[in-house]
Amino acid sequence: MNLEHIAKLSGVSRSTVSRVINNEPSVTDTTRERVLEVIQRLNFQPNVVARSLAGGRTRVLGLVIPMGVARLFTDPYFPIFIQGVTSACNAHDHSMMLWLAEPEYERRMINQIVNAGLIDGVIISSSLIDDSLIDSLIGDNLPFVLIGRHPTNASINYVDVDNRESARQVVNHLLRKGRRRIATITGPQNMIAGLDRLEGYLIGLREWGLIPDPELIVDGSFSEEGSYLAVNRLLSRPIDAIFAASDTMAVGAIRAVREAGYRVPEDISVVGYDDIPLAAHTVPPLTTIRQPTQKMGALAVETLIDIIENPGLPPRRIILSTELVIRESD
Repeated sequence: MNLEHIAKLSGVSRSTVSRVINNEPSVTDTTRERVLEVIQRLNFQPNVVARSLAGGRTRVLGLVIPMGVARLFTDPYFPIFIQGVTSACNAHDHSMMLWLAEPEYERRMINQIVNAGLIDGVIISSSLIDDSLIDSLIGDNLPFVLIGRHPTNASINYVDVDNRESARQVVNHLLRKGRRRIATITGPQNMIAGLDRLEGYLIGLREWGLIPDPELIVDGSFSEEGSYLAVNRLLSRPIDAIFAASDTMAVGAIRAVREAGYRVPEDISVVGYDDIPLAAHTVPPLTTIRQPTQKMGALAVETLIDIIENPGLPPRRIILSTELVIRESD
């Protein structure tokens, strides 16, 4: 059923049906009632997407998370972030289309959606440094915002926190408490957050005249199990503190330390990053960096809508502050 069918059954032109659907005033009451009666009787639903495309906007934003489904629903960071995105979309009368960019066929599907013109712009969360999707979006001239700065392209819009400074703050905090053999469990080094938090750790050590020990730097892949395995390897070396680059990894670190017979924090301090809800309820409660995860999601939406509505302005590079939350694990 389309406008032509409605027009034929109502005895009016297609343009008159369109004016009724769009509630335009230039239709008589009698004609309007006749058209609406046909629409109601047939339960006709206008093609909202087509109407939006005709106006040049779909009011749909894409959210790309470059990882698999299992990671999305096991890492508490992402539900908090997605809540911020969806709340802001609702507040600004937009919808969100969620895409996971792993495996490769899903990434190709994202490109098809982008090229089909079904979305107005894209938010990319936890983007990979060498992500080919970014080049595609630039080539297609589609507005997008990264969560996390781009390491080389200063023209890309992003919302981020100062990962290096906050990681440096963690190391300084541990050093002031007398810890000297500080290990770190890093995130993937092809993610800007993982890269910057490692760099902040290195800066913090060097500021105190300490030479970083490569054997105390282990990748935990931003996962609890990855961190658990990494800490089991670290415990063969003398360490007195662990900076885990996410709270999820800090949980895995505490479990590994305690199972090995060490006490937290008496023998080994553990500090995380994110301040997920679980952080206050670990045993002991976790000292961590609090980042405004939900606010980042909301601000990414607002920034993207602003870019869509006001093209041609300078790149938006937004850095939010973090806070060291001191509890009992250090």
